Amino acid sequence: MDEGPVARFDRYMLSQLMMLFGFFALVLVLVYWVNSAVQLFDQLVADGQNLSVFLELTMLTLPALIRLVLPIAGFAAALYVTNRLSSDSELTVMQATGFSPWRLARPVLMFGLVAGLLTGALTLVINPLAHARLADRQAEIARSATARLLQEGEFLSPVDGITIYIRDITPEGELRDLLISDSRDPDETVTYTASSAYLVETATAPQLVMIDGLIQVLRPGVARLATTRFNDFAFDLAPLTSASESGSRRPREISTLELLRGAPETLEATGRSAAQLTAEAHDRVAGALLAAAAPLIGFATLLTGGFSRFGVWRQILAAIGLIIVVQALESTVTSALRGDPERWPLIYLPGLAAFAIGTAALALSARRRRGVST
Repeated sequence: MDEGPVARFDRYMLSQLMMLFGFFALVLVLVYWVNSAVQLFDQLVADGQNLSVFLELTMLTLPALIRLVLPIAGFAAALYVTNRLSSDSELTVMQATGFSPWRLARPVLMFGLVAGLLTGALTLVINPLAHARLADRQAEIARSATARLLQEGEFLSPVDGITIYIRDITPEGELRDLLISDSRDPDETVTYTASSAYLVETATAPQLVMIDGLIQVLRPGVARLATTRFNDFAFDLAPLTSASESGSRRPREISTLELLRGAPETLEATGRSAAQLTAEAHDRVAGALLAAAAPLIGFATLLTGGFSRFGVWRQILAAIGLIIVVQALESTVTSALRGDPERWPLIYLPGLAAFAIGTAALALSARRRRGVST
């Protein structure tokens, strides 16, 4: 039967799995992408961004979406291909020629290895780079959005309760005759006026430094107006933009090696403990392990049914139920790690459980085949 290191059947089944894997991955990515792209597009339009910025940010979010759907696409491809081979009696023919369930599973294991490697490349390398670049671009967009808030001769209301007016903006960037009204607090209205002001970039968020001005605090409940003069005063523009988190790094934006090292500067930048960063790094590896195991569950569970003119719908439902159990186990482990990151080895439990389930199903189908042959 073999024509080399890979049998003809292996090549045939592997090609079918890869083709359906690409199809399901594409469909699922489009479904997730449309949902997120609509929200992103609305946000960018509100900020006055053009189509090129939307396309760039969309491309940067795609790796995370692809990583999310790859295990599902691999499982669905294994289910579909195995069901079709069973319906066409191709699996029955191969078993009649002496192929055991373990031998039939070889192309599925090879396919799982490919899915796991693709997922690992995304989680370990590509996703952190994309998230880091996305954070930088969002910070740049927030700064440009802040600059657009400063338009001369117009009353602008960037958020509810805030009104800004600037009489004139000089070529040097000086804002002349500035007024800011802040009525977000229902108990008081604060009005800032200044003869001049400057926009100053800081490490966390832009600041509006006002020169020679007046602060008026009106409390309607007590009918009292309090005034304070100042020579210079800094008004924080972070509430008016989305750049409030620009001063910190999130673990998903950091490379896997950097997470494992747990350098003091990384701990300070993220505000996380070394155990939390280690758990994040191993979670990326565990995602690849689960993606490699998911196709085996679909194939092995359907193989336990054998040939039937009524199909293998009971086995399909059982496979879906088993993958739901694995996902529930993954959620349980994630919840447990939030309370105690030191228990990060538990991250690998769902992937190992998935391989154990697939192996047990193969053993069951092999036992049934031996029972039928005797």
